[in-house]
Amino acid sequence: MKTQHRRRSPERRARHTLRPLTLVAALAVTGLALAGCTGQGSGGGSDDQPDASGKVTLDFWNGFTGPDGPALEKVIEDFNASQDDVEVKANIMPWDTLYQKVLTSVAGNDGPDIIAMSASRMPQFASQGLFEPLDDYYTDADNDTEALATAAVDASVFDGVNYGVPVNFTPMMMYYNKDLFSAAGLDPEAPPTTWDELAGMVPKLTVDENGDGQPEQFALALADHETVPVFASLLWGTGGSIANDDGTKSTLGDPESIEALDFWVSLIRDQKATQIGMSGADADKLFQTQKAAIEVVGPWMTTGFDEAGLNYGLAKPPAGPSDEAVLADVVSMGLPAGTSDAQKEAAYEFFAYWNSAEGQTTWADGSGFPPNRADVADKVTASPYPAIFGAAEVTDVSKTLLPGVASGGPIMETIFNPSVQKALNGEGSVKDIFTDASAQVQAELDK
Repeated sequence: MKTQHRRRSPERRARHTLRPLTLVAALAVTGLALAGCTGQGSGGGSDDQPDASGKVTLDFWNGFTGPDGPALEKVIEDFNASQDDVEVKANIMPWDTLYQKVLTSVAGNDGPDIIAMSASRMPQFASQGLFEPLDDYYTDADNDTEALATAAVDASVFDGVNYGVPVNFTPMMMYYNKDLFSAAGLDPEAPPTTWDELAGMVPKLTVDENGDGQPEQFALALADHETVPVFASLLWGTGGSIANDDGTKSTLGDPESIEALDFWVSLIRDQKATQIGMSGADADKLFQTQKAAIEVVGPWMTTGFDEAGLNYGLAKPPAGPSDEAVLADVVSMGLPAGTSDAQKEAAYEFFAYWNSAEGQTTWADGSGFPPNRADVADKVTASPYPAIFGAAEVTDVSKTLLPGVASGGPIMETIFNPSVQKALNGEGSVKDIFTDASAQVQAELDK
């Protein structure tokens, strides 16, 4: 027999009204040329009304292709079993595939009913009118949103409106290979806590066995594209950044930012601290195959590192000379613009379950991600990693990159990452490259 999770009151159902922004309006805003694509009303791919039995089915696109995928599917399975009104079906695909498909599929009315994506990407889509505002989700006390981490909730706010509900909130931690530390004569229980300490370890952890100038082992596995923006977050160590807090002014060319970039580019170019030109997957592989001693990444890699038999430790990334801010990543769930009342009501039921004590305990136990709410920490017992990634000393200094900046995605993909690659390849001075990049960032912010 199924148990009933909870039911909305008729008054609550009546409060949900269809937003006036249709997909056609959204496309008018974006100016996108999508010849042959039609469709209004529901932005999702499923029927927008309950079936004959009264059940609403929701197609949930997400990119949890790693060991975290089964944990996500377990929460969905539990939700589906908890009630009879809504069925969520997970459609898991690589993140880059999801981002490539979202625009055209939503425009063609054959896209998802629920979309999970990095909260840092949501302002870009929200600014184009492709997402449904979700502020009413947060004003409904039934959804218990007061229990959620503020940073997780705020990450999907754009122009004063919240367009997402968090799937996860996780800081990036430093994994380090204890065996490689021991082999280098370093204390395997004493990872670097500052940039200076790290710089002092790099010559010992970088190994060029045959002296050909191409190390067989690197101190770091640090990607410069197709990855979580670890490199960009390193600017915070000196008080630098890509843009100011409200996203109106480029700060990439400020002295603090140049100082940070100079340090890291010099460490990589002069001391060969990491292999140049790696994607995130390349960096994961370098660390996983024990050809790099340190990687800063999220808990989704823990299972892979365990399966590789690595003897690793976890610690907060080294602090910069003036700041110890830690990069955090938030994945949020959004709804396509024009979602019907029935689908929105059903999605809200799922969102509330996902972030309930029950849902978050299952998610954290299965994925290793810290829960979105602190009040279930003592219930997460199957994995030690949620406590490590969710420790107060880590989350208290965690921050997201370019929150609420609509052009954040283009800035990273077309300006910051290519500029980093130019600097790492010696195609100009760090100051010149990033002074020019700063002007390009400002042009994006001014659009």
